[in-house]
Amino acid sequence: MVKLNRRAAVALVALLMAAPVLTIGVVGQAQEGERVTGIAAPTMPLPNEAVSQDVTKFSFIAYGDTRGRRDGVAIQYEHSLIVDSMLAEIKSLRNTDYAVRFILQSGDAVAHGQNPKEWNMSFVPLINRLTTEGGVPYFLAPGNHDVSPATTADAPERHSPLRNYFDAVSALIPPDGSPHRLSGYPTYSFVYGNTFVLAFDANIVGDEKQFQWVKSQLEGLDHKRYVNIIVFCHQAPFSSGPHGGPKMEWQTVELRDRYIPLFRATHVRAVFSGHEHLFEHWVEHYTDASGVHRMDLVVSGGGGAPIYAYTGESNLEGYLKA
Repeated sequence: MVKLNRRAAVALVALLMAAPVLTIGVVGQAQEGERVTGIAAPTMPLPNEAVSQDVTKFSFIAYGDTRGRRDGVAIQYEHSLIVDSMLAEIKSLRNTDYAVRFILQSGDAVAHGQNPKEWNMSFVPLINRLTTEGGVPYFLAPGNHDVSPATTADAPERHSPLRNYFDAVSALIPPDGSPHRLSGYPTYSFVYGNTFVLAFDANIVGDEKQFQWVKSQLEGLDHKRYVNIIVFCHQAPFSSGPHGGPKMEWQTVELRDRYIPLFRATHVRAVFSGHEHLFEHWVEHYTDASGVHRMDLVVSGGGGAPIYAYTGESNLEGYLKA
């Protein structure tokens, strides 16, 4: 049996709506041969799996859609306000049982991912503050603005922006060849304490190689060790915004048809996404042979991009029947 309901909050959205309106500038042109400067490694990286295995209490931050109206011209102003708030929260919790141990960003870091100048001028310096001043690891899943709207992994238009993405996060995510990384893809996992976290590229949600890797990661987990299983990606399986409300994009349909059944079968506890520039909290309750379970699906796309409004109720009829 599946029951689905939605909870909503507006705290982050209200913060952004109160920010001054910025003048839209002309996007800066990248210099020929310019490469993206990698984000600084965290000064307090996560320990290896064995060292943290007894950890059961900590905090983390999840947000997304930080692209700004002046990317390539200036620092992302709205995003900078959020970074200030995150640094204050990290500092306030540092010496408590619930210290912030990592940050998840669900994508659309910049407006035009193929332009290195947007990463270097507008995004990377802000994240360096989080990894150095805050000291915490930062994990980014790619959005459509980061790696293009192409829907297949080998699409030529993905090559340049994907290279820029990898340059930016080279010190932050597992390297190619790691058991926690699907080689050649921005798809990876990491663990801390009793929690397993997985990021995948929902722009190419129909990619079979990626799906099978995600499936093998989730099905191979020790559920006694990893009580909390968290997934994050860009597109949201459920929302009431322009991408997943009354008119659903194909990625939303594919997420519901293939990934959400997998997440139920492997008892994923939470899914964080963005793409919609708003905040929503959906809760799915379901029952299987092992008992009653709950999956929280959070849309947190208020990182600085223009705010979206409620568009209409998401069509759940087919999903609930399935």
